[in-house]
Amino acid sequence: MDEEQLVQLLESLLQPDTERVKLATATLNKDFYTSPNALAYLIRILTSDRKDEVKQLAAVECRKLVYKHWAAVPAEQKPQIRNHLLESTFKEDSTYIRHSYARVVSAIAQLDLQDGEWTDLPRVLQGAATSEAARQREVAIYILFTLLEVATDMFADNASDMLTLFARTIQDPESVEVRINTMLAISQLSLGIDTDEDPKSLQLLQQAVPSMVAVLKKSVEDGDEDHAMQAFEVFQTLVAGNPALLNPHFRDLVSFMLELSTNTGISEDSRVQSLSFLMQCVKLRRLKVQGLRLGEEITIRALQIVPELGDLTGDEEDLTPARSALGLLDILASSLPPSQVVVPLLKAIGPYVSSQEPDKRRAGILALGMCVEGAPDFVSTQLKEILPMVLHLLNDEDAMVRSAALNGVARLADDLAEDMGKEHARLLPALIQNFDVAMSQLQGPGGKTNLDIVRQSCNAVDSLIEGLAKEDAAKYVPELVPRISRLFEHEEFKVKAAAIGAVGAIAGASEEAFLPYYEQTMAALGKNVNIKDSQEDLDLRAITCDSIGKIAAAVGARPFQPYVQGLLVASEEALNLDHPRLKETSYILWSTVAKVYGEDFEPYLPGVVKGLIESLKQEEDELDVELGAEAQDLLGSEVTIAGKKVKVTAAGDEDADEDINGNDDDDWDDLETATAVAMEKEIAVEVIGDVLTSTKSKFLPFLESTIETVLPLMEHSYEGVRKTSITTLWRAYTMLWELAEQSGMEKWKPGLPLQVQPTTDLTKLGTLAMTGTLAVWQDEEDRGTVTDINRSLATTLKLCGPAILMNGNETVVAQIKNQVYAVLTKVHPCQQDPGVEDDTADALEESSEYDWLVIETAMEVVTCLAAALGESFAQGWKEFEKSILKYASSQDSTERSCAVGTIAECIGNMGSAVTPHTVGLMKVLMHRMGDEDPETKSNAVYGIGLLCEKSENDKEILSNYGLILGKLEPLLHGSQAARLLDNSAGCVSRMISKHKDNVPLQEVLPGLLDLLPLREDFEENEPIFKMIVQLCKIPHSYNLLNVRLTESIDQSGDVTMRQLSPQLMSVLPKVLGPPQEQLDDETRQRVLELAKFLQSQAG
Repeated sequence: MDEEQLVQLLESLLQPDTERVKLATATLNKDFYTSPNALAYLIRILTSDRKDEVKQLAAVECRKLVYKHWAAVPAEQKPQIRNHLLESTFKEDSTYIRHSYARVVSAIAQLDLQDGEWTDLPRVLQGAATSEAARQREVAIYILFTLLEVATDMFADNASDMLTLFARTIQDPESVEVRINTMLAISQLSLGIDTDEDPKSLQLLQQAVPSMVAVLKKSVEDGDEDHAMQAFEVFQTLVAGNPALLNPHFRDLVSFMLELSTNTGISEDSRVQSLSFLMQCVKLRRLKVQGLRLGEEITIRALQIVPELGDLTGDEEDLTPARSALGLLDILASSLPPSQVVVPLLKAIGPYVSSQEPDKRRAGILALGMCVEGAPDFVSTQLKEILPMVLHLLNDEDAMVRSAALNGVARLADDLAEDMGKEHARLLPALIQNFDVAMSQLQGPGGKTNLDIVRQSCNAVDSLIEGLAKEDAAKYVPELVPRISRLFEHEEFKVKAAAIGAVGAIAGASEEAFLPYYEQTMAALGKNVNIKDSQEDLDLRAITCDSIGKIAAAVGARPFQPYVQGLLVASEEALNLDHPRLKETSYILWSTVAKVYGEDFEPYLPGVVKGLIESLKQEEDELDVELGAEAQDLLGSEVTIAGKKVKVTAAGDEDADEDINGNDDDDWDDLETATAVAMEKEIAVEVIGDVLTSTKSKFLPFLESTIETVLPLMEHSYEGVRKTSITTLWRAYTMLWELAEQSGMEKWKPGLPLQVQPTTDLTKLGTLAMTGTLAVWQDEEDRGTVTDINRSLATTLKLCGPAILMNGNETVVAQIKNQVYAVLTKVHPCQQDPGVEDDTADALEESSEYDWLVIETAMEVVTCLAAALGESFAQGWKEFEKSILKYASSQDSTERSCAVGTIAECIGNMGSAVTPHTVGLMKVLMHRMGDEDPETKSNAVYGIGLLCEKSENDKEILSNYGLILGKLEPLLHGSQAARLLDNSAGCVSRMISKHKDNVPLQEVLPGLLDLLPLREDFEENEPIFKMIVQLCKIPHSYNLLNVRLTESIDQSGDVTMRQLSPQLMSVLPKVLGPPQEQLDDETRQRVLELAKFLQSQAG
């Protein structure tokens, strides 16, 4: 081994010859890099007059070997190496190479300073940072920056001294390089300072921000893109770091970035970066943005940028200000309350959609579409105003506006499927018209835009059709399928893909109405099931797989049987084709087919489970980027992903997985970006939940290995994997519980201690799942994960009762209450922003819809906990009462409705234990019976009925009967919302059942019977027919199926009810008819008995 041979091998790595690169890499790793001498050779190459490319590559390799071999270098040689290297770094003319040398210096210094060596380096660098020579200052500050990158903690004790230095260099009058390097150094130093313990450094950091803004502003104004990008990156780092640093300047920073984003006189890259910073602000500091009420201004400014979209014929991946502005609107809507985003947007887009300029009309509908996902509940309340605008734009004279309107329909339908589906008679003809007109004008100058309209029409149909009732969707099958299926062979991939997706959606919505087109569709799509010759083939195969899954669910098991085997074989092959989307759609296909076939899916379980488990066991630690000959110009550089440096290495580098910072895996714990493997695991673990739920007992042979694989994923770094793992474990538990009940285990009973003991397997799984869930729940910062945990626990409590509340001889009720209480009082980690000041608290009373989902699902846990504990929940209600009552008086109708519904459910679940709370709850519910919001009013009526039924405080209840009936009287009319009518009927029925003599039956019963059959809230049939049977006083001889009835027997019956028998008899066939879910089994039996009794009395 000698230096010249090493140089030759390095030169080989730079050649556009993959085989030569691989051979050189193997030789370096085997014969050179294993020896400490290699480090000395590389350092000599750095300090020689070799070619720049060789020195650059040597610096990259040298930096890696420092961590491996520096300790083996003889101590007497180290001073000379250090000095020579440092001197060469200061003298190097190339900035890029100089920076690589600086990183070698910092790597050596990191190790030396830990060992108490090279202690004079910081002093030397600080001296050079104030040199009269600009080069000296530039290099010194950059080395300090790289040293701070790898050893921030070492400088924490003298951080204020360094910041005093940086306060001077940030204003360097001669060198922009010094100013930028100082910004980089400040951002790194800020990451290592405990500002609570070091207020002086915090003050110095805050004082530096205006100067940093000035550096960025000057770089942007001068068109200095490279330095501007570095400065933007610094601000991205700062906004993701300690909130205290930017707090004094937060509003001004947002305003500054808004000015940049809307300034068409600067470069597009700078505008995109300013918008990216704003996205980070909204995403990471949403409560700060909300508290300062900045949402409206950011929304309006973003809208102003959208008309710049142009013709959209460029690469969809290209970032432009307009595309970034749309992305910002998306994040705003999902992060902030509607009052700060969607409300001002709806006010602002009026002039846009009515503008004479097509670009503005298009901008208006596109901006609206981006906000739907983040605030669907609010947008749904505005559809009466939005839909006429959308329909108008679907008929716009400008093709690009029509295309945008189609995109708007798709986005609205994606998140408001049912609401939009109700408008099918107006929307689908407009979509078909756009499709037909565009198809007839594909030739000519507007062909490209018309082709886009064809594609967007398919996408809009895909989204809209899924919101239609089956019978409504069936009407459009003959019109849509022949039209769209013609595009299956279209030469344009995106059009072909959109058509395949649309037909799958049509099938899924129309079910058996699709059967006439089933065979020909499968024949056409079958051609794509095994294609794999190109990336486009694999993309198309994935889309086809997804569409076929929807078709399978639509037509059912028997028609689909001929295709099952071939599809599942193809899907298993797809796992080995290195195509993430195809793997995911294969998993989803398995889920769909398992749902279609249920336990008959058993023959396919071994292969399916094997594929899913292998996916979940994949390694995810490949953080280095390997390059071959195609990208040698990036060799040795670093890219930043979510603020983390990822090094670029030569192809085949066996040392590529060595952490250049000393194997500190914790550095990656907070990496927000998810790897492709992590996202695949999210799909895979969710599909496992679908498969085990569908196949039930047939999955039992695979259950143990599945649980062992899924359990560790509860602590995965990616939130998507965490939440789906937790959900899947609880789905497994409920499946086991169902099987145990089918095998003879008694149905659960409310209350602790347990009255029904679960099986050993259930106890073990419940303990594992609950222990892991609680560990994640208490520290989880992701809103979506907390929401899913809430849902999983609520569902499991509802289906399986209190067994999961036991952990050995201890209960976890207190831990669950603590987490729920934290969410209800908005102090859970997922609801926190440490940078929010007290004086903005009033603005934080509102919630974004995603924020509200966390609270809403926490209330679901409360109601299901009440169901599981029964009367013993009375103490729990005392703990939650204040928080829930606060939401019941909210200015937001959604919050009031949810809180009042929670109160009602808890009353029903607590039973007579609600008695001590009767007076307070009566007051709240009576007040809400007059609420302007129909849902809140309906829930209050439901709650009042339950309170009258369950409470034993007869004095309080009866004293309010007249008032309650007075409030109910105007509600017992068909002009009200269906659910309100149903709940009113249920309320009156409960009141009659509990205190018949205090209700004027002759006045109430005729109107009540007019409300039958119920239209929406079928659960209210239970109290209604229980009351009717009581009044009819049916004798036991009519108990057809020996169902034990608790009604008292009195042959006389009620006179009013006897008089209403003809009206009641006319209603019963409708109640007993479809839909089947109108009646549960016991109520159906009660109604059948009633019908037989009435017939006998009539005869």
